[in-house]
Amino acid sequence: MPYDDSSPPTRRARPLSVAAALAAVCLTAAGCGGGPEADGAGAAPPGPGADAASSTAPTPAGKQPEPSGTASPSDSGAGSAKPLPKGPLTGRTVVIDPGHNPRNRDHTREINEKVDIGTGRKECDTTGTSTDDGYAEARFTLDVSHRLRTLLEAEGARVRLTHDADRPFGPCIDERARIGNEAKADAVVSVHADGSAVGNRGFHVILPAGVKGGGADTSKIVKSSADLGARIAGHFVRTTGSAPSNYIGGNTGLDTRNDLGGLNLSTVPKVFVECGNMRDPKDAALLTSASWRQKAAQGLADGITSYLKG
Repeated sequence: MPYDDSSPPTRRARPLSVAAALAAVCLTAAGCGGGPEADGAGAAPPGPGADAASSTAPTPAGKQPEPSGTASPSDSGAGSAKPLPKGPLTGRTVVIDPGHNPRNRDHTREINEKVDIGTGRKECDTTGTSTDDGYAEARFTLDVSHRLRTLLEAEGARVRLTHDADRPFGPCIDERARIGNEAKADAVVSVHADGSAVGNRGFHVILPAGVKGGGADTSKIVKSSADLGARIAGHFVRTTGSAPSNYIGGNTGLDTRNDLGGLNLSTVPKVFVECGNMRDPKDAALLTSASWRQKAAQGLADGITSYLKG
């Protein structure tokens, strides 16, 4: 399948309240809490040390991951150098964490080195997953992150990326958390796509559990992160038309985990967003569409804006 990386015109959707955000999820799904609990049901197990719900799968030979053509130059951990307009997010800092790195697959020894995540040790990073015909998760996450940065900067936010495919591998999961912490970010969103079984469809937002041990203490961010995640979920379903996950989160689009270093080590509000399942052909058709990726970025931006204007 050819991949269209062009950027269609953006649009704005009106912010929703937290209650409306959750209502939007419930209306699209088979009822919040309705039906059997689907946490993990039928999902393919993640790769060793995966720091998100994505499973580890190398990109097939001949398909070289590459940064999106929508990128604007920036240093790792920095936003674009252009002056920011005044807007509703002026004075706010958002850190976007594009999951994985296109070059991770060439540095398997380095990314397999374990780092401290506060409650234990885990691999530095993983390669991420891909669609069956080779569209890499790392390429997807960079593209959506670039689009999201453009939308947030248009609202006046100072935006930083944890990386922009400008380093050999990583950053490791502990460094990803540290970048958000040191930026004193008002919100951090880690962009991913899942690598589950065929038939498992939809998006989900991963929230930090209450974790305290070693260098990890999420007690001050659990509530705010849950608010951020609920608003993103509501806007994401509204803007993209995608339903909440049918295999994780009990049809709510929300999942709480205590095993992700990027969340455990965060001291600022942070969530992971699995935008869809790259291993399901129907979800893959969306994830490889530039127009859908723009909608995904818009849904994320609207959710973040709703949270920050709260």
